[in-house]
Amino acid sequence: MAQDFSEISSRLITVAENVILFIIGIATLYAAAVEAIRLISTFEVNLSDLFLLFIYAEVLGMISAFYASHRIPVTLPIIIAITALCRMIILQSKDLDPINILFEAGGILILAAAALVISYKDRLSLEKIKLRE
Repeated sequence: MAQDFSEISSRLITVAENVILFIIGIATLYAAAVEAIRLISTFEVNLSDLFLLFIYAEVLGMISAFYASHRIPVTLPIIIAITALCRMIILQSKDLDPINILFEAGGILILAAAALVISYKDRLSLEKIKLRE
């Protein structure tokens, strides 16, 4: 009985996860299409627009990575956050106090350091697994 409940709940969570990822994928494709249509209709492309499209591509890549390996590498959301902060700096740099731009740049630096540490940790973990085999 407990094993049946565990099996059913595991399947339910897997189905919910797939539905949510599907919704995120469709919403991302829709947002990218809306942005592309706006770029085409205005004949104007800014660096912040390119960063936004890059964020959409990274979200789709994260979904693709999950379906390929059934796990999301931690570095992908960090890279998306870095890109979002870069976009925010570009969009708001004229209106912000210089100290706020430094804080946002500091956030990028912290996220980049975290991504570096995590990637080294993953490499060390893979080397340990290879040594055990």
